[in-house]
Amino acid sequence: MAAAAVTVAVASATTTLQKSPVTFQSRYPQIDSVNSPTLSFSRGLRLRNLTIKIKTRSRRGGARMADSAAGSYATALAELATANGTLDATAADIEKVDKLFSDESVLNFFISPIVSLEQKRELIDDVTSSGSLQPHVCNFINILIESKRIDLIKEIVKEFEIVYNRLTETEMAIVTSVVQLEKQHLAQIAKQVQKLTGARNVRVKTAIDESLVAGFTIRYGNAQSKLIDMSVKKQLDDIAAELEIGDIAIAV
Repeated sequence: MAAAAVTVAVASATTTLQKSPVTFQSRYPQIDSVNSPTLSFSRGLRLRNLTIKIKTRSRRGGARMADSAAGSYATALAELATANGTLDATAADIEKVDKLFSDESVLNFFISPIVSLEQKRELIDDVTSSGSLQPHVCNFINILIESKRIDLIKEIVKEFEIVYNRLTETEMAIVTSVVQLEKQHLAQIAKQVQKLTGARNVRVKTAIDESLVAGFTIRYGNAQSKLIDMSVKKQLDDIAAELEIGDIAIAV
């Protein structure tokens, strides 16, 4: 894979982001959607690598070791962002990174042993020169590339979100609906979650699921383990269950 591979990866990433703009939901009480700028690429800028101290703990089991490494990288980045006063901006950048690497062709490009380190650096430098991501976030990605841990990027994104929420005393609520809910409705949901959890801040993420028919669901708590189901699908399932129980009772 040579220059053509770089071109394909860039085109794929840009197309993906243009078709599905990255959306960020702010913390309560200002629940709103902001379309972030799509990542654009123009060759040129080269940054020095950022030095980050990664504290890792040895654990038995591949999955646990991977989780530990991802958590260590995420914590290091959060600590750096806190120190330079860019924690919120870094959190927004991490969501852009998540969107970028959700494109399988982009992820495969960066984890491929065939693509040279220089080609991968050039692509990240292009992102930096476009101003779409902060320099320290791009340098952080470069560290992952050079240490051959870019395959952990999705896990690092998840771990960073956990660290960010803990540092800012934020409760994450995932609201799933058939169509995008209005801002005022999301604000009301945020207030209710705040009352239920006592959290200082509530951050809302939205998702679309047409199978719900209508209404919405809310997931929050540790690993989104708590569920509030206000969907029509849930109501229909409840009705069907009641009818089934009634049929059994009549049969008996």
